[in-house]
Amino acid sequence: MATYALIHGAGDVGWYWHLVAAELRARRHDVVAPDLPCEDESAGLSDYADVVLEAIGDRGEVVVVAQSFGGYTAPLVCARLPAELLVLVAGMIPRPGESAAEMFAATGYTEALEEAGGPDAAGDPVAVFYHDVPPALAEEALNHGRGQAEAPGSEPFPLGAWPDVPTRYLLCRDDRLFPATWSRRVVRERLGVAADEIDGGHCPALSRPLELAERLEAYRTAPRGRPARGSARATL
Repeated sequence: MATYALIHGAGDVGWYWHLVAAELRARRHDVVAPDLPCEDESAGLSDYADVVLEAIGDRGEVVVVAQSFGGYTAPLVCARLPAELLVLVAGMIPRPGESAAEMFAATGYTEALEEAGGPDAAGDPVAVFYHDVPPALAEEALNHGRGQAEAPGSEPFPLGAWPDVPTRYLLCRDDRLFPATWSRRVVRERLGVAADEIDGGHCPALSRPLELAERLEAYRTAPRGRPARGSARATL
């Protein structure tokens, strides 16, 4: 039995993962999906990692999965426990000393978003995040949404190297927040691997929970090679 630690993105809650969690529990795995302190301006990235580590406790065979801004928390968790695997799902990939805001600037995100011609990320959240989610579920997701403190997004990523853990990246081909062409390039440049791909938008845990759970299980049971060489390690 594995332990899946599921990390949500900015301004969200652990509920985001509830359908995937149900699929994983049906396969007799343990699942934790804590709410991060995303509304607390005094909470930094290490505090986010503390919340996840507390939820994991003394469980073993840990697979860490992170969506979107959760990509800044997941490596910190993996640096502090012997994780079996790290999976980023439409996740951000930080470099040492680089804040989330700086990551967007360094990777040409704004230009890529304009080229993709998608909805304004500051506009209708359903059109940006939940366009392929069933309407009632999208409305429920909006009701669960929270504010996101600015401090963690401006905090430099504290690790000097990507954690020594096998890493996989799953991008969403129809992602309107992180365009697929941008994600493919960033994953290649920062992790040194080709991204795996899934249909759908930025929130596959709501739009394709069964398929996502099956992908995670396939990653967990696949033969393990060397960990993907992440951005932090590549710059040393």
